[in-house]
Amino acid sequence: MVKYILKRLFQMVITLLISSILVFILANCIGDPVNMIVSPKAPPEVREQVREMLGLNKPIWEQYITFVSNAVRGDFGDSYIYKEDVLGLILQRAPATLELVFVSVILALVISIPLGVYAGAFPKRKSSSLIMGGSILGISLPTFFIGIVLIFVFSLLLGWLPSSGRGPTATFLGMKFSLFVQGGLKYIILPAVTLSVTNIASLVRLTRAGVMENMRQDYIKFARAKGVSTRNVLFGHALKNALIPVITVFGMEIGSLIAFTTVTETIFSWPGLGKLLIDSINSVDRPVIVAYLCLTTVLFVFINFVVDLLYAIIDPRIELR
Repeated sequence: MVKYILKRLFQMVITLLISSILVFILANCIGDPVNMIVSPKAPPEVREQVREMLGLNKPIWEQYITFVSNAVRGDFGDSYIYKEDVLGLILQRAPATLELVFVSVILALVISIPLGVYAGAFPKRKSSSLIMGGSILGISLPTFFIGIVLIFVFSLLLGWLPSSGRGPTATFLGMKFSLFVQGGLKYIILPAVTLSVTNIASLVRLTRAGVMENMRQDYIKFARAKGVSTRNVLFGHALKNALIPVITVFGMEIGSLIAFTTVTETIFSWPGLGKLLIDSINSVDRPVIVAYLCLTTVLFVFINFVVDLLYAIIDPRIELR
């Protein structure tokens, strides 16, 4: 186990290094931040002075070395637009995204796993066909369309839920959350449902496929012959062995939800990390873009590592090498 962890840590460092280089190069290709900071009518010497102040007059390789040397100390620089420490700005926006992802994940698990098990155990029933048809629809529809439809129905037509904003918040452990405030939950329902629809659809199909495959195995027939109830056969035997591919996809989906909630947060004006990224790209706020994407890479690498460890916990036959 120790040898495996050290091996993965080395792979993580190499991955992060390559990713940071690519992110830094791409961030330098999206535009000149000086154009967003200085008036277009400003004289060239003023523009050059600003460029020198920001360190943009140096070669890109020198800028990258400076960035890495500061980043390993937790210093990602200051935002050009917000005039704040980038890491502090990201941590300030993170609670909004985390609580949105948390509610979305709970919805996805509570809905998709039972539906997938049912559809896999009874594939010939009409209700199972209806579930699979709904999953195809959920995968096919783009997120922005789902969000717009939900806003139109539940906000404009019925007036049950707010269409934008985060609502009232309360401070918990030094961070602001809306889940712990009366009236705050209704603001998160529509964006959380929008964010979870695609994941529900994909997890339903994965769970169904895994359950159907395991239901044909001899150990399932043996459990039934022993008189084990259908419920225990499905959730105690078939589902457990069907969870490995589900965990793989679900682990990556959590990373994607946290990192790329941009569409959902933009539609619902949710003040999280996704909206921060979109605003930073529009304003060519290079330090925020680079820091956000680098931290996202760290998140994905870490989640992938945790998923691999969960394999061995769920299925002891898997050896980590």
